[in-house]
Amino acid sequence: MGGADRISALPEEIKISILSRLNVKYAIRTSALARSWRHLWTHLPCLRLGIGCDRDLLDYDNDSGDLRVTSDWIERVSNLISSLRGPLVVFKLSHLFRTRQSPLVQNLLHLLLQKGGVETLHLSSCFEKVHVHLPPFHSLKVLRLFGCHVLLPAGFRGFNSLTNLCLDHVEISNDHLHFLIHTSNNLTTFMALYFVTAQVPLSVNISSPLLRHLNFQIDDSVDKVSVISAPCLEQVEISTSNHTDSSSKKFAPVALGLLISISMVSSLNLYSPILKCLSLVTLPFNFTFPRLRSLTFCFFIDTMVKTMYDAFFRLLRSMPFVEELKLLCPYSNQNNCVEILKQELLEKKREGISCLNQTLEIVTINMKNVMIGVILGNFFLLNARVLKLMKFECSTWSVIKPSMIKELQKAEVTSSAAKVVIFCHKENVSINIK
Repeated sequence: MGGADRISALPEEIKISILSRLNVKYAIRTSALARSWRHLWTHLPCLRLGIGCDRDLLDYDNDSGDLRVTSDWIERVSNLISSLRGPLVVFKLSHLFRTRQSPLVQNLLHLLLQKGGVETLHLSSCFEKVHVHLPPFHSLKVLRLFGCHVLLPAGFRGFNSLTNLCLDHVEISNDHLHFLIHTSNNLTTFMALYFVTAQVPLSVNISSPLLRHLNFQIDDSVDKVSVISAPCLEQVEISTSNHTDSSSKKFAPVALGLLISISMVSSLNLYSPILKCLSLVTLPFNFTFPRLRSLTFCFFIDTMVKTMYDAFFRLLRSMPFVEELKLLCPYSNQNNCVEILKQELLEKKREGISCLNQTLEIVTINMKNVMIGVILGNFFLLNARVLKLMKFECSTWSVIKPSMIKELQKAEVTSSAAKVVIFCHKENVSINIK
């Protein structure tokens, strides 16, 4: 009894916070704990349903044993939403939907609209594409769609409160995409990770008064992408999808056009397939990124060729005020590229790369292939005149060999203020080399 009394004495907002961390099954069972918990779950502000959670609410195909969506499952989800007494602020649904079940998914969205108060909506179809008409959620702030064919209903006026939009493996028409972006006047983050191939390639023109972060993945469905107006844009990440042949000349003008249109950003993340695209074209004469201060490159070294190194150094020359450079490579099987890399860096001179002489203060290198990391580190230690910190990151100390430390200790350093540090993420420990 004493335990029940102590539970009853908890503030309601704390109990609801506890419920929010449980799956639906256990949240409902809390009604048996004490009187004050009875039906408290009906005030849950968030629901997360789908593969990997609440498996007892899912159905199985008796023949294959696979998870599947049935009308009964959808009905139970509908009843669950209807049972909630307060506003449903967060709703996340991920399942192996079939295209023919699009009307059932649409009914759920309309039910959410009737409940009101939805601020975060994640909808993922992990098997077949579902067709959805986006209802006018007036409070919606975060929208993430995966595996959907998105349609805007007649009379759609946009999401006035939307700040974060992510479209991943989504099919949408040019007109609907532009209208969705342009009517979301408070949008600060836009992620376009992959557009499903449509009959007409997309020509994406982005205008957004408050947009700060853009993550765009160039793929076969995109014929052109350009930032027309985004005065607040600060950070951009550009990549290509796994389905895209970045060596194709088709994508070179797409990548170049996007780069030119974002020349005023302060932070830029690029992946090596983009370098492959840019190696096929020439940057306009005197083109620069005058505000860029932070640059991140994710290298897939085994795909690097000489022309890509040329593109990398051309880009670096167009960024005269970069202060921080990060070079990342998640793979380790690049031993065949070590000699090529050595020769390339020996041929490159610091003349014409203004940031090496004036502004570059921090270089972070995280390479699975330690030798490649050392080669790159030696280049910047030698050529960056105002360098303050050279940091080598690793996941565990086991990858750090004595030979690496010896190579770094004898490296020629131009900047008298430069410190050389190895940082291990797993142990959260760093050691000073120089």
